[in-house]
Amino acid sequence: MGAQQPSPGPSEAGRSLSIAIVASTRFPIREPFAGGLEAHTHLLAKSLRERGHRVSVFASDDSDPELGYEPICAPSRALELSDAAREDVSMPAPRFLEEHHAYLTLMLDLRGRSFDIVHNNSLHYLPIAMADALRAPVVTSLHTPPTPWLESALRARRSTPAAGRFVAVSHATARAWAGTLDASVIHNGVDVDFWRPRAGERLRQAVWSGRIVPEKAPHLAIDAARRAGIPLEFAGPIGDTEYFRRAVEPRLGPGVNYAGHLDRAELAELLGRSSVFVFSPCWEEPFGLVLGEALACGLPVAAWRRGAVEELIGHECGRIADPGDIDGLASAIGSAVDEVDPQSCREVAVQRLASERMVDQYEALYLRLADAPAPYATPAVV
Repeated sequence: MGAQQPSPGPSEAGRSLSIAIVASTRFPIREPFAGGLEAHTHLLAKSLRERGHRVSVFASDDSDPELGYEPICAPSRALELSDAAREDVSMPAPRFLEEHHAYLTLMLDLRGRSFDIVHNNSLHYLPIAMADALRAPVVTSLHTPPTPWLESALRARRSTPAAGRFVAVSHATARAWAGTLDASVIHNGVDVDFWRPRAGERLRQAVWSGRIVPEKAPHLAIDAARRAGIPLEFAGPIGDTEYFRRAVEPRLGPGVNYAGHLDRAELAELLGRSSVFVFSPCWEEPFGLVLGEALACGLPVAAWRRGAVEELIGHECGRIADPGDIDGLASAIGSAVDEVDPQSCREVAVQRLASERMVDQYEALYLRLADAPAPYATPAVV
């Protein structure tokens, strides 16, 4: 099953669609963003609204008020279990049950509402499992490699997953899902008008950004930068406190600085004054939005060959090392600084990863699905 690339749509659809975006509840959709998924959801919703579409975002409470979001976990939808239910030996973790109840309530509510398209941008299984119960076509963006919960939801559906309704954020992610479904591919995009080179001289300095968790491995980026003899400044939210204290904090010191969890403007300034971006995934990274942000700022990339890295980082804008090879990553850092033209990095970002291209493609997909005959004789009742 080959992943098919949707044809880019017009920059203006020529009509206004009513679009529901179902976001992840793990973190609020607001700055400073907890990760690439939150930044992507915010950019997509904002861009669609600017094009004249009527966009309803269903997101975690405390998200950006400018999104006009409806909270998935609203107090009015809170789960109130009886004492008997809570005392049952099969009672799952409260966080799991709260999230399950929130998405269950939302999907039941959406059955009675009128949208042209529902875009599932969450990581939860229920928007997939219950998609056939909705009146509108449901587009699901696959932001992760296969997980047990998502695979279970897909295999339990009464209908065959329709091609085009599932969008992988990279060809690598589409290949990972190929045993379960045939997904089209739309790369995530970045606002290249915001993420851009800054005036002034760059420091001979490396930078790393992202969630500070073991699978992103900033501690290994620190080791590689030290071996390359180049100072490193890193930024991002601490997603795993124990990991930070055990593996990252002891590595702080001369030549290594933690800048904290920065908002977009602060991060753009940090990228703009640096000379190379270090990317050190220890899992099959589905996309890596930070790579697009760095390239748009004219920053060469040194990275490990994992997931979608090679799709985004060609030889003209970075250097790639074998996964887990710290010496190789150190060599890639030095080579990227000395040999890669920052302007070529900017050009790659503008040509391949601009948000306008991403939104054009989603817009074309929405229109095709909204205009197509209903693929099922009757909605499945869940």
